[in-house]
Amino acid sequence: MNKKEVAEIRRQYTPERCAITRIRGCYIDAEKNVKTELKEAFLSLPEDDAFKYFDIFKKTLSGTLGRNLLNLDFPLDEEKEGGAQEFLLKLRDSQLKDDDLIHEFYNKIIETYDYNENYYIIIIHVAYDVPGKAADGLEMYDASDNVYSYILCSICPVHLSKPGLGYNTEKNCIENRIQDWVVEPPVKGFLFPCFNDRYTDIHSLLYYTKNPGELQEDFLQSMFGCSHIPLAADTQKETFNTLIADTLGEDCDYGIIKNIHETLNNRLEEFKDEPEPLELGKQEVRRLLEDSGVPDEKLEEFDQHYDQCAGEQTSFLASNITNTRRFSIETPDVIVQVKPESADLVETRVIDGRQCLVIAINEHVEVNGVNVRVIQGDKEPV
Repeated sequence: MNKKEVAEIRRQYTPERCAITRIRGCYIDAEKNVKTELKEAFLSLPEDDAFKYFDIFKKTLSGTLGRNLLNLDFPLDEEKEGGAQEFLLKLRDSQLKDDDLIHEFYNKIIETYDYNENYYIIIIHVAYDVPGKAADGLEMYDASDNVYSYILCSICPVHLSKPGLGYNTEKNCIENRIQDWVVEPPVKGFLFPCFNDRYTDIHSLLYYTKNPGELQEDFLQSMFGCSHIPLAADTQKETFNTLIADTLGEDCDYGIIKNIHETLNNRLEEFKDEPEPLELGKQEVRRLLEDSGVPDEKLEEFDQHYDQCAGEQTSFLASNITNTRRFSIETPDVIVQVKPESADLVETRVIDGRQCLVIAINEHVEVNGVNVRVIQGDKEPV
């Protein structure tokens, strides 16, 4: 799914657009015991409760594609009888009315989800009557030609509220506040099937993780049978940096790294209005290095370095391997951060036999919020 398709589904979680037919829930304690369950037609919920659930569902489809939201394909074996995809199809087609299927689903999560505190599993069934679109992109609700039937699951931590004082309206006094168990925003979730090209795609699902560095690969493999899992966002950046260092070797200097950063950010800027995130495979990374001034002799063994560091079929999302807001230079004792467009103000020089970072400055310099004098040319400080 691309960001436009995700946004279209998120827009449905309002009272006016709601197409949720049923909601089920299961509260699990830290010892993996089921404490209570929810089983309701969604429209029968109190209005205040429904709004809080809408917020949870929106957050389950929030974040950046390729970082918080991952498109995962089912292996062929999982699409056969007894596979993970077949089970999820049964669950969707039951519209969450089959208690045996629901309890089997809960048990799968309880057995495979690695979390040692209380949490709340929420799953909904939705039947979205997809409107047609005119040539100018406007939705035509009287021209729908398909219904997108799907399930959305959210896994939310449940924590005890902080102790404190509160106002008791009945007694008209300030007193110790009763602590409650509070359902927090989701940390994991998934949508099945995907809404690709605005149609149902039963061969894939969209996985949500609040923390991009904690995909829980074992959970993904056990729950969905997904063996080919993209590298986590932080791992992508670490792998890309290792690839660059191995490729450049002793020629890995400040100027080339700055050029790579600028070239990558320029491509991201050109790509910002596209619905799909900018993805770089082996050949795209090679072209990035060529355009950034990496010498040809350093690219002779690039394919070998790429396969060793990342894997031949691995690709990187550009948004995961660069920071468009900050350019950072670090030494053991000093960290310098500049705006990417101002990276040319920093250079390396040898001064009195020592490697130095030199930062060009104008007439305005502050140190800890205090304006300080600046030396202009060979003159005394002003």
